[in-house]
Amino acid sequence: MKTPFKDHFSAVAANYAQYRPHYPPELFDYLRDTAPRADRAWDCACGSGQATLELAGRFAAVTATDTSAGQLAEAPPHPCITYRLAPAEASGLPDHSVDLVTVAQAVHWFDLDRFYAEARRVLAADGIIAVWSYGAHQLGIKAIDRLAGDFYHNVVGPYWPPERKHVEEGYRTIPFPFAEVPVPAFAMHTHWSLPQLLGYFRSWSATTRYLAARGQDPVEALELKLRRPWGDPATVREITWPLAVRVGRTG
Repeated sequence: MKTPFKDHFSAVAANYAQYRPHYPPELFDYLRDTAPRADRAWDCACGSGQATLELAGRFAAVTATDTSAGQLAEAPPHPCITYRLAPAEASGLPDHSVDLVTVAQAVHWFDLDRFYAEARRVLAADGIIAVWSYGAHQLGIKAIDRLAGDFYHNVVGPYWPPERKHVEEGYRTIPFPFAEVPVPAFAMHTHWSLPQLLGYFRSWSATTRYLAARGQDPVEALELKLRRPWGDPATVREITWPLAVRVGRTG
């Protein structure tokens, strides 16, 4: 059993909301089409609502829960969304009341046995569960990708919580006791300037832990290294994150 939840994200909630890439609309179209109905969804560990808003555009009602009050404070209001401070293992939702359960970039933090029991309890008999993650981004410029990779693995690498390994493995090794269904390939794409990319690096929990431990912002040194291969900091470049998605039915 995992230890009690540790809030890695309230301290970076504002950066997280501003500098995280958006999931592709095609993913949510797929989930809507795969779910038995589009009546109600539960977005578990919703953070600041990156996935929640997309679900609200496709489902009649969405309950979004998180254990981070700081993250929920950054989530935008929407008439179809009910935000709730609640752990993944105790949503407070009625039995068999949702058609879809989603967990974006967070299931690796959970007590999986308890969460999966909760998901089965709240899902309708023919409901689906979808979990996904994204790891390293790609620019396709070797010098920039090399520096970003070194920052991830060697600079802030020791400050990633151990659960991060599941993201690096593309969720292939986590238990997933559902009848899996085929999932198309999805990826996130965005266009950022250098300051936006640096804001993304500062939104990492490992960066915050490095800063707390050493009293120094590691992104400042990275910025100096990136200036030459990037060129004009205002230049906007395309960045891609492949998504690892697993989807299953309750029965």
